[in-house]
This record gives sequence, structure tokens and C-alpha cells, in this order.
Amino acid sequence: MTLAAGMRLGPYEILAPLGVGGMGEVYKAKDTRLDRTVAIKVLPSRFSADPQFRERFEREARAISSLTHPYICALYDIGQQDGTDFLVLEYLEGETVAARLAKGAIPLDQALQYAVQIAAALDHAHRHGIIHRDLKPGNIMVTKSGVKVLDFGLAKSSAPAVATAGLSTLPTTPPNLTAPGTILGTFQYMAPEQLEGREADARADIFAFGAVAYEMLTGKNAFEGKSPASLIAAILEREPPPLSQLVTAAPPLLDHIVKKCLAKDPDARWQSARDLHDGLQWVADEATRAARSTGVAPLIARRTRERIAWGLAAIGLVAAFAFAIPRMLASRRAVEPLVTRLDVVTPPTADPFGFALSPDGRQLVFIANGENGSQLWLRRFDQGAAQPLAGTDGGTYPFWSPDNRLIGFFADAKLKRLDLGGGSPQVLAAAPFGRGGTWNREGIIVFAPSNNSTLMRVPAAGGSIVPVTAFGLWPQFLPDGRRFIFFGVGGTPPAPGVFLGTSDGGQPTAVSAAETAAVFSPPDQLLLLRQGVLFAQRFSPVSGFISGDPVPVAQSVGATTAGAAFHGAFSSSETGVLAYRSGAAARRQLVWVDRTGKELDVLWPSDAGGIAGPMLTRDGRRVAVTRIVQGNSDVWMMDVGRRIMTRFTVNPADGVAPVWSPDGSRVMFRASRNGKFDLFEKPANGGGDEQPLLVTAQDKQSLDWSSDGRFILYAAQDPQTGSDLWALPLDADRKPIPVAHSGFEESQGQFSPDGRWVAYVSNETGRYEIYVREFPDAGGKWQVSAAGGIYPRWRLDGNELFYIGLDNRMMAVQVELTPATRTVSLRTPIALFATHLVAAGNLGVAGYAARSQYAVAADGRFLMNVAADEVTPPITIVQNWTTALKR
Repeated sequence: MTLAAGMRLGPYEILAPLGVGGMGEVYKAKDTRLDRTVAIKVLPSRFSADPQFRERFEREARAISSLTHPYICALYDIGQQDGTDFLVLEYLEGETVAARLAKGAIPLDQALQYAVQIAAALDHAHRHGIIHRDLKPGNIMVTKSGVKVLDFGLAKSSAPAVATAGLSTLPTTPPNLTAPGTILGTFQYMAPEQLEGREADARADIFAFGAVAYEMLTGKNAFEGKSPASLIAAILEREPPPLSQLVTAAPPLLDHIVKKCLAKDPDARWQSARDLHDGLQWVADEATRAARSTGVAPLIARRTRERIAWGLAAIGLVAAFAFAIPRMLASRRAVEPLVTRLDVVTPPTADPFGFALSPDGRQLVFIANGENGSQLWLRRFDQGAAQPLAGTDGGTYPFWSPDNRLIGFFADAKLKRLDLGGGSPQVLAAAPFGRGGTWNREGIIVFAPSNNSTLMRVPAAGGSIVPVTAFGLWPQFLPDGRRFIFFGVGGTPPAPGVFLGTSDGGQPTAVSAAETAAVFSPPDQLLLLRQGVLFAQRFSPVSGFISGDPVPVAQSVGATTAGAAFHGAFSSSETGVLAYRSGAAARRQLVWVDRTGKELDVLWPSDAGGIAGPMLTRDGRRVAVTRIVQGNSDVWMMDVGRRIMTRFTVNPADGVAPVWSPDGSRVMFRASRNGKFDLFEKPANGGGDEQPLLVTAQDKQSLDWSSDGRFILYAAQDPQTGSDLWALPLDADRKPIPVAHSGFEESQGQFSPDGRWVAYVSNETGRYEIYVREFPDAGGKWQVSAAGGIYPRWRLDGNELFYIGLDNRMMAVQVELTPATRTVSLRTPIALFATHLVAAGNLGVAGYAARSQYAVAADGRFLMNVAADEVTPPITIVQNWTTALKR
């Protein structure tokens, strides 16, 4: 089937032909949904009609799609139209190694660089259980960013080396060498066991690699013959000339490495592509150091040769022990990877759930407290200590770029990105209640700007923001870079679970019921948390179906539903590394302290469910809080004298952020009854039903009630301006009036005791500061804090204003309010004491951080919501955790 320019296969528009092979045609095409160029590989209809072919085609396509690596050509999609099957692949610009070799041997330094990259690609594939089986120069592309290994068409995990037609004979295999029902692959680069029809494992790829490396270095084939029969005989019986005879600059160790790849006996070859890669990398590094020291790039100094010789001897001894012992113990069977665990102890943190492994499993980013308050920290596993990341103050919910070089995170009600190579964070989009993000290799980020609201798509370099789902949290791209899983409350009736969405929009499909967000771990495992037990269950990233029985992986793993987060304390890399935190739910308690910070009494002891936003009545006899019990957030009340906590809201949807009316007879709160957070009220004695106060299309945060009972103060999230302050008159008109409305973030507002002023936070200077302005007239505005602050609260006589500094200290400012002259006189802020609030630090205005975590009593005491005096558990790192799944 020949396709003309302009024709379509689903959403893909054909642009031009790229090549024709023995089993198909390849075209340059455009993905009209994502506006990106792709390569389309069309398979002839005569094979699509074969049920065995179709089964194998889909099975192997799923396997290939699980490979996500910078040196492997990505498989984006598979499809069928009018009886024709096709693959959608990453479009590459460059030339194949075969085309480059037509010009002669590749210079030593370049050939070494390509070899290291090819070995890294093979290592990644092998670790995911995929064997290439047709590695050759024509299946390796040289691009500006490095090599790309193509055409895992013969890839397999357990299929025999001899098979009928299928994906196993894709276009790059010449028709005169590979036909249906014959040995699969290309003779020139086949291992002896493949030619003999025996079962081939990953070591067959290592043999092919040796033949490719030999050809890159010398410009000649490792094995030659005038006919297929003589070529097969050469591979089975003869050795190629040593590299040193053809490439004088080649060091002895490189000669040894290639020779070991080409060993006839698989047991005599390198036993893993990782060992092969490390050996080649060592040679390349030595060559670079030698070239710099002598100034002669092509030659390696004599001392370097001596070091290589000694290194060769040492490697030989290590290899002898490494490979001999497993063979003796396991009767020539491969050694099962060792499951190892280590604990990463972090500084104290109010957010034990905010951590993420890098895709390569070599770095960990987490949230902890430092000199600048809460911020992101980075721990590289090849280093002994973690370091805070500058510019990430108040950062939450970090996630990685696919190349392990950049981190996305949420701070100051924005989605940001940070380049670990240097520079300040870049703002990408507004995200007032950020709940997770994911980053694909095409430079697209999908993120949740708010609680179970629309998931959005934005270019990682910045640009237009586009909605992709109507609801959802915690998205994670699957290997194809288009589909992603996410957590949400959807369906009919709405139920929490894991869903499958696409970056180009469309109706999400349900995958599984769940308590918290799931994590996909390549190639085919879905990690789900159920009642503190972390399970792994087989999941197809192509079909979106789960299968098999769940297998427990870890016990007592922490989770939170605070702020409708539904987030578990676990993360996974693409390389078989798992990170989790046990019992990570932050235990909290309400304590009374005086102006020096001295603890006077514990009002409510350690609470595993989680408490937030304490609000006292004016007489100080009752306190209302948000409390999480059995996964549901509700308003609870306590009689301070009797110390009895009772539940106030009972709707299955969250009810949070309580605010007392001036006389204590009613309580305002916000609740997600219809997918958005609206404002409701209910009699404080619980004797009546809740009534809506304000229902709009925007998320709202309840903040305060004026002393005369005429106004309520709230924050609303505007798509254009972010968080703004509004007041709702409680008269017949009920038309909201703006209090602080700009292009900056304004929140955490509180009326002054006389109701004529409002204290609030704004980030108009680039960080959060405390301000006071007139109300209801839009008159003057005064900055209160001097070096940043959050959580403003008035003393009940209006003569003092408190707030939390960015160093987590309680700050106090003497205030003189003069309504007659419409002026405010402020003294210099003074520090009272260090706090231990559960959400202290520059956490912005998102979620519970938008509510003050302390209250001020009439007698001058402070009721503080603090972390219980417990040690934050370490983050446990598990390598090779999937080994247990195979037992």
C-alpha cells in the first residue's frame, strides 16, 4: 500500500516517503493533534490478515512502547485503518551508521562515543526484559543529540529465535536475507546461537554490538563471506583480525572489550550491557584525559596505556570472580538481581509526601525545612548529603523532566521549572492549588492546577495553556508520551480511582478504583496504595487494562487526603528503583503557647488523621478545625473546656475551612459539592441543614466574617488574575465586591476587629508580604512585613497584628488605625518566638496553606497547630524491587 502526500491514517497526515524495506514502508507524517512530525511505518495488509501476526504485532508493540530512553527511538502509537496496521515512531533527522560507514571508518573518539550510547540503550532495553535481536548499522541513527537505536522489530522477551512472519521482520531487514519462516535477523550481525536456531538471550545483542563496534572502528565487517553459507561459517568458526592490526590508536582494553563481545560461547561474552557500557565509558574517559594531557587527540599516552593494561588485569580478575561464582552456584544460569534497601534521612519537613525519584533512579528531590524555610532539596545517590535548591522556597510536589536535568514544581501559586545546571526558576503557568505534574519527551507538561479540576497542558518552555481533561490530579505520562494516568473523582456516580487520559483531550476511561494516586513503573506495573499497603499489579500501557493479582511490595506506606490531595508517599523510576516513606502522615496537635513561645497546655493531643486551620470563637470557648477521618475532610468542633471533639459536616464531599459568625451561632465553610469549592453555612448547634452562601464557577476559599455580621471575606481563583480577595454582602443584594484584585496573588485575608480594614498577603513584590488596606472603600494600602510573611491575624483590640515570617518565627507589629484620617501607623516588626506550625514557611496560598494555622485568643495566648514531637521517618530506597514479583 503506497501512500501519497496528504493522505491520512487516523490523525496522522502523510507528508513524504522515507524508505522502503522488505516488510513495509516508512513515511514522514504530521500528528495533527499535537502538531508534531512523526515517522509512520506501514505494514502490508497480507500480514495484518494473519491472526498470529496480529497477536505478535500487538504484543511486541506493547513491549517496545515501554522503552523510554534518550538513545532509543520512541514508539508513540499503533493503529489500524482499512485493514492496514501501522506504527507511529519518533521522527529523527540524521543519517544511519550504515550511511556514515559508506564514507569509511568512524574516528576513534566518535566511535567510542557512539558505542557508549548504544550500550546504554541496550542496557535500558535489557533491564526492561526486551532483546533487540537485529542490531546493525542500518538500525542505528546518528542525530545531533546522539545515536538512536531503531527498529526493535525483532524484539522479544520469551519468543523463540525462529518464528513465522510478524513484527519480527520489519522494513530494515533486507528481503533476500530474512523471509517468513527463516532465522530472524540479519546474518552479518547474528550471534552463533541465533544461526544455529538455539534460544537467544540478551547476550546475542552483545555479540551484534561487538560486530557493529568493530565495523565502526575499522570500516570493515567483522565477518565476511561470498555467500550466506560462507558468511555463516565465518561467524561460527573464525575470529576477526584484532583491532590493533587495523586501528593503531585503539587501546588494548578496547580490543579486549570488542573481542569479548564476539566470543562464540555466550558464557564467554560480557554478561550484561551495563558491564559493557561501564568498560567502554572507562576507555572513553581515559582517552579524553590522555588527549587533554598530551594535546594529541588521536593518540593515547604511554602512561594511559599502562593504566589501561593494569585496569584490564584488574577487570579480568573481577570479571573472573563475578562470572565464575554465579555459574558454579546457579549451574550457568543468570544471577537474580539483588534487592537492596537504604534509608535517606531528611531534615525535618511538614510535607513528608513531597518527593520524587529521577527517571534514571540516581537522584531524589524532596521537601524539607532549611534556613529559608520549606524548600526543595536534592540528593544525588553518588554523593553523601542532600543540598537545598536555591529559588524553590515554598516548593511542593516536584516532578522530573525525562532527561533528569530539570525539575517541575509548584510554588507561589504557580507551576515552575528549575534547571539543575543553573539559573533561577521559570514560571510556566498559574496553579493556585497545584496537585502534580508530568513531563514527556516532546517537551509537554500536563499538570493539575487545582483540586480535582481541569488538567492542563503547557509547553515545558512556556506557552499557551490548553485543557486536556475535565477533572483530575497527579497525572503521569505513559511511555508513548501521549497517554497518561491520573487520579480523579469521576464516572456516574462519581467515584475515586485511576483514569487514563490523552494529552490531546478526549473522554478519560476508568482503569481501577483507588484510594490515592497510582504510579506507573515501566515496563508493566501499576503501583497502588490500599490501606497502607503498597501493591504492584500488571498494567498494559498500550491497552490501559490491569490484569493478574496484586502483589504486596511495601507495608505501612504513608498517604494523605489533606486538601483533597489523595497522594501516597511513594515514587518509582524507570530503572527499577522504588522510594517510599512509612507512616508519613503528619501527626498534629493543638497547643496553647504564650508570647515567648512557651507551651502552656495541649488542647488536643497527637492526631493521625490531620488537623488544619483552627478558628476560635470570639469568647474563646469553642474551636472549629478541618479534620480528616477515614479519608474524608470535614469540619469538626471542640468545646475548649470539656475538650470533646464532635463532627459538624457529614457530607461525603469535603467540607473544610470553617469560619465562625461574630456571635458564634453559625459556621461558614467551603465544600466541593459540585466539583468546585463553593461557600456554605450551617447553624453552629447542628440543628439545621447547610445552606449555600455563594455558588459560582470559580474555586473559593472561606476566610473571615466581619464583626458586624454584614460581610464575609473569601478568596476566589480567577483564570486570568489568579487568587483575588472578595467580600460578599449578606444583605438582599449579595453582589460580591472586590477587596484586592490584581494580576498578583492575594489571599489569607482577615477583617480588623472594627471591620474597617483588611489584612492579607500578596506576592506583588516577588514574595509574599503582609498588607493592610481600607474596607469597604478601595482606599490606601500599607505594607506591614519587612522581609516576607504569611498568615496575618489581628489581636482582638486591633492594636497589634501578627504574622509568620519566612524563617517560621512569630512576628508582631504594633498598629495604630485612624479611620477619621484613613491612615495606618505601623511600628517595626519584632520576632516573638520560633514556631513549629505544620504548614509554616513560604507555602503560598494553596490548599490549607491559605488558612492560618494558628488563632489568637482574647487573653493574648496563641492556639497553634503544630507537628507532634515525632521523628520524620526516612525515605526508603529499594533497588531491583521488581525481582520479588517474579518469585
